[in-house]
Amino acid sequence: MRNPDCRPYLFGAALAMMADNIEHVITYWVLWQKFHSPALAGFEVISHWVPFLLFSVYFGGLADRFDCRRVIQAAQALFMLVSALWGVLLLTGGLQIWHACVLLVLHGLAGSLWGPGEQLMLHDFVGDAELPSAVRLNATFRSLGVLFGPVIGSALLLGLGPTAGIFVNIAFYLPLTIFLFRTRFTGHTRDGGIVKHERVGLLDSLRVLRTIRADKTLVSMIILGGLGSFFVGASMQSAMPIFAQDLGAGSAGTAYGILLFANGAGGVLGGLLLEATGWIPPTVGSAVASTLVYGLSTLFFAMSGNYLIALSLLVIGGVASLAAMSVGQTVVQLLAPPADRGRVIGVYGVSASGLRFGSGITVGLFGAVVGVHWSLGLSAAALCVCTLLAAIPALRHARQRARSSP
Repeated sequence: MRNPDCRPYLFGAALAMMADNIEHVITYWVLWQKFHSPALAGFEVISHWVPFLLFSVYFGGLADRFDCRRVIQAAQALFMLVSALWGVLLLTGGLQIWHACVLLVLHGLAGSLWGPGEQLMLHDFVGDAELPSAVRLNATFRSLGVLFGPVIGSALLLGLGPTAGIFVNIAFYLPLTIFLFRTRFTGHTRDGGIVKHERVGLLDSLRVLRTIRADKTLVSMIILGGLGSFFVGASMQSAMPIFAQDLGAGSAGTAYGILLFANGAGGVLGGLLLEATGWIPPTVGSAVASTLVYGLSTLFFAMSGNYLIALSLLVIGGVASLAAMSVGQTVVQLLAPPADRGRVIGVYGVSASGLRFGSGITVGLFGAVVGVHWSLGLSAAALCVCTLLAAIPALRHARQRARSSP
């Protein structure tokens, strides 16, 4: 936080993440009210995360080769364009399902383009020594965006209506975009300076998979990140109108916003506790334990019929999710070869973010058949089982690495 470049970036990223979540709150509510389609709720998750699955390594290659400031600005411009198009469709009353599908995919592309460049900028701001703190604080500030996004989104939804609210949302992307014109860091200054503007191909970017497969610890972190994403991922946010209604809170309004707020509050609380106490070190064991707690809290949330208990479980899940994510991102960045850091982060993004499309199937589409409570509960149970199975080789490799290290 003392770093004059990292500090404004963190605040700008928090505002941009808040805008991301405001758009979700408004558009998910509009789509549910207009179409009442659990299948569309599942597609909301799939379309948002499939771009991470398909393009994270490629976008990581772009971050390796180009000025990360411009890469992130391009992503922010795409976010703003999507919000503006939502606003136009709501204003004219011409919104159709295919319009929504296209805009949801474009929104996902913007997020996947932003991810690798963001992590390279953090490393460039602070270096190896303070990277764990920077990653943890960045995750905390992004959780602040998740925390306040539902609050501001609900306020805009109720106070201005969805059309005016989505237009106002565009302004929250601007601070980060403007700051990136002012900072001298490019994402590469600490690793050698000049960025080589070479052509980046999809196949060239994928060569990093051969590079990292020999590092068992790195592979373990990627697998653990993917488990939570595939089985639960972001499905609860898109399905929250259904849970709010079933818990007696209605599908919009204050009680709906508080449910979304609780999950973000857990992330912020977890980030502040970890930063202040250092209780959870960046290790494979920490990632295993955090992922397991996340799965258990989600399982009990799916089973709960009490509003207050559901809120408490969402807070616990938010703490565990932030811990698992920040540990994974830190270890991956520290172990990645500098020349391929963006691509390695992209591989982690494929697993930890891209596989979230799976939760649109395991929770969203499967929920259309058996009900969202059952689909989320079964998915969370599968996450717990797979985490325990993955923990055995992951912890063994971690112990072997520790013994072989000087």
